[in-house]
Amino acid sequence: MNEIFIRRSIRKYDNQPVEKEKIDQLIRAAMQAPSAGNQQPWEMIIVQNKEMLKKLSLMSPYSKMIEKASVAFVFLGNENVMKYPENWEQDLSAATQNLLLQAVELDLGAVWLGVAPLENRMQYIKDLFQLPDHVKAFSVVPVGYSDQNKFTDRYDPTKVHYEVY
Repeated sequence: MNEIFIRRSIRKYDNQPVEKEKIDQLIRAAMQAPSAGNQQPWEMIIVQNKEMLKKLSLMSPYSKMIEKASVAFVFLGNENVMKYPENWEQDLSAATQNLLLQAVELDLGAVWLGVAPLENRMQYIKDLFQLPDHVKAFSVVPVGYSDQNKFTDRYDPTKVHYEVY
């Protein structure tokens, strides 16, 4: 799976909109993620409205790129379906990563912006989208077309240990 090796965080996007078919493929990829006990606690808000993207970009000092994205995916965890609530962040991490890998396959740029467990960011998302109390914000992934092709190989053999540390 070459996408794992060429995936990188893309924070600059051109003005080309992401097609609905590609958005649907990203959603489907996210929902194919593994989850604890198959609880699938994920839900998503798909944001394309430019005014809402601008508001979402104010979530943190590190989220300004959202404003220039074609679309942003807000990943949420629904506590009402959690059989294993201690694993919801792992489940949403897998879903977020699946979306990032599918974005590479579709020649799109994306970046994972952390929300949970930072209370101020979680509250910002809750207020912005008027989330009910049983729904928690996890991450935001802005997506768009980019001409950035920089690749960095992160393999570090000093971090690999066989049999013992």
